[in-house]
Amino acid sequence: MRQIKLPHLPSDVEARKGDYMTDLWWRQARKENYVKQDQQEINIQMKNIVIFGAPGSGKGTQSDLMIKHYGLGHISTGDVLRNEIKKGTELGKTAQSYIDKGNLIPDELMISILANVYDSYGRGHKGVIFDGFPRTIPQAEALKKMLDERGDRVAAMIELDVPEDELMKRLILRGQQSGRADDNEETIKKRLVVYHSQTQPLIEWYKQEGLHHHIDGLGTLERIFGDIQKVIESI
Repeated sequence: MRQIKLPHLPSDVEARKGDYMTDLWWRQARKENYVKQDQQEINIQMKNIVIFGAPGSGKGTQSDLMIKHYGLGHISTGDVLRNEIKKGTELGKTAQSYIDKGNLIPDELMISILANVYDSYGRGHKGVIFDGFPRTIPQAEALKKMLDERGDRVAAMIELDVPEDELMKRLILRGQQSGRADDNEETIKKRLVVYHSQTQPLIEWYKQEGLHHHIDGLGTLERIFGDIQKVIESI
């Protein structure tokens, strides 16, 4: 009798192993898909904002309103540095020498501080307001790189535009009320010169990134914040 060679049929053990491997593959695929979806949701919901403007333009005041209304985090390089100065740390002493002269803090110093503070918010936060940073194009590029490494990005740069004579009035008044040594007329003028020469070019940089939003910073707090809300709710 001629024998007919049948195709190999998997044993019960082989079949169960095959089913297990298939199930394991699908579970891993679903897990990776869920992770991607979660990351996409985080990136969509997260609204990291750079608030931008000359000293005295109202960045701190408007940041407070955004924090209260949207639940955003807040990283103010000025507050961070003043805290270090108050504690008398080496960082604070170094920073004080730059501030007293109306100069900018070295980039590598600031980006490391920002990265540590940003990471302290953990994953899935609603977004962070960067107040007082970046101030130069290299700093903007460093911030973009730092966020890219974390899968995040800047959603908008909001520029508060205030005339220089009004800035002088505000800063001199602030110095009288707060006693801040860096809010005197001579230092203020130096800071505004630094702003115009080193910081203002950031406007064009963020325009090229498609992230720049101009806000008239002269007027009532309510009107200014209303304009900011329109920007945030459109991104």
